Amino acid sequence: MKRLFFFQWTNGLRILGVGVTLLLLLPIVGVIGSLFSGDHAAWTHISRTILPELVSNSLLLAAAVGVGVISIGTICAWMTAHHNFPGRRVFEWLLILPLAMPAYVMAYAYTDILQYAGPIQGFLRETFGWQGKSDYWFPEIRSLEGAAVMLTFVLYPYVYVLARVAFLEQSSALSEAGRTFGYGRFGIFWRISLPLARPAIAAGAALALMETLADYGTVSYFGLPTFTTGIFNAWFSQGDRASASKLAVMLLVFVVVVMVVEQAARRRSQFYYGGGLKHMHARVSLNGIHRWIATAICTVPIVIGFALPTLILMKLAIADGDSSFGTRFITLAGNSFTVAAITAVIAVTVALLLAYGARLSKSRWNRAVNRLAGLGYAIPGTVIAVGVLIPVARLDHALTDFLEMISGNAVPLLLTGSAIVLVYAYLIRFLGIALQSMDAGLAKITPSMDDVARSLGASASGVAIRVHVPLLRNSLITAALLVFVDVMKELPATLVLRPFNFDTLAVQAYNLAMDERLAEASTASLAIVVVGLIPVVLASRAITRPARTFPHPT
Repeated sequence: MKRLFFFQWTNGLRILGVGVTLLLLLPIVGVIGSLFSGDHAAWTHISRTILPELVSNSLLLAAAVGVGVISIGTICAWMTAHHNFPGRRVFEWLLILPLAMPAYVMAYAYTDILQYAGPIQGFLRETFGWQGKSDYWFPEIRSLEGAAVMLTFVLYPYVYVLARVAFLEQSSALSEAGRTFGYGRFGIFWRISLPLARPAIAAGAALALMETLADYGTVSYFGLPTFTTGIFNAWFSQGDRASASKLAVMLLVFVVVVMVVEQAARRRSQFYYGGGLKHMHARVSLNGIHRWIATAICTVPIVIGFALPTLILMKLAIADGDSSFGTRFITLAGNSFTVAAITAVIAVTVALLLAYGARLSKSRWNRAVNRLAGLGYAIPGTVIAVGVLIPVARLDHALTDFLEMISGNAVPLLLTGSAIVLVYAYLIRFLGIALQSMDAGLAKITPSMDDVARSLGASASGVAIRVHVPLLRNSLITAALLVFVDVMKELPATLVLRPFNFDTLAVQAYNLAMDERLAEASTASLAIVVVGLIPVVLASRAITRPARTFPHPT
């Protein structure tokens, strides 16, 4: 009977996974379906002229951001998880704050102070008597390198959050075993802790790379041709949906490659550790100059990714902020918080069911379904929005026609222009984040724990509720945090799909910034940071709390 229930549970999750995936892929299938329509001569022109530049810029940008986020996120996660130094407890949550900073807003802020007419270059010319750009060299902020720096310091928290959870959950017994082999502090990190955390690091890096490939605001403002700018220009400027669809499909190919590489890296480093061996590491207290070096290492990402752009925005807001914003803050903040919270809860629940279903069945089919469900994270939000509008509008008209036939009265459209459609688009866009976190969390739970629980009489659902969910607590919180903050910053899909008179903080900031009213946009941008600050701090504290409940063995 229990075996029958197990198979029923497994098949139910498999059916649920297929249904959810089909629902999420429906808009993407619509975009792909337009590949064979349109003017093929236009695509031939694009492929011969700008396509090589789009490919090279996208690859170079992804490579630079990948190296940057892995380096910064892993080092900061290791320092805060296993060392004591001045400010360590504050850095634990401060290092997550750049997640609340929209990349395009950060680009605006740094352009304001680093451009030729900005205060820094003006000060240098006045101090040294330089007359023009020919007299000195200064890095160009509007460049591929500038975009890579902006995206790196905004996206490194993806790696930091997941890697820090992995470091905190590692058993201290493993480090003690490393010392018996003569490993020093760096040897334990390089040979033991880093390989154990590799699945989480790979998951965070994959999220950052997908976000980089899908970024539009930063690269568009810097004038950097990438796949996303090519898609937007072809679709919305030239009206060439077929060429835009071809570029979107090529972008999907790059995303699939990233996901396959991440999954391969995870399989090559399949490590497990159980709760019974988990003890809190005795943090190493750094002394002398090393303690200040650690403080400096953790300070730099915060200053560049959050503190400095925030100060710039604060200065602009105080000097000439959005005078009409005023009382609208509560409404805009409430709208942003509501859709972000609803999306986060649904995304985490769906991701948990999909990931757990793949764990139970252990089939390539389920893993493939989960990968397909997470593909939307790399699709530009506006393309997803347009893809959502087509099937939803058809369903809405069919539904209203049916209701009118039954009631005999005119029925307004029920779905189009509602918050339901907006949340649907958010799920397509951000479910990949939750799936990555769930997969990384489940990868650390040894399958033998499932067997032991079932041998003690627990059903499949009982194992999930009583064993896996408590062990996945940190991963659940992390996934909800990442989805929440990303929805708070989401712009393109919100612009297209938001209900009438339903603006968010991101929409307010973007509209003003696009009108070159950066000072006024700074008010809404700061509000995004403030609204996202509370869940960031609470989630960070919740993540660190379990590690402090296990006393170090004496």
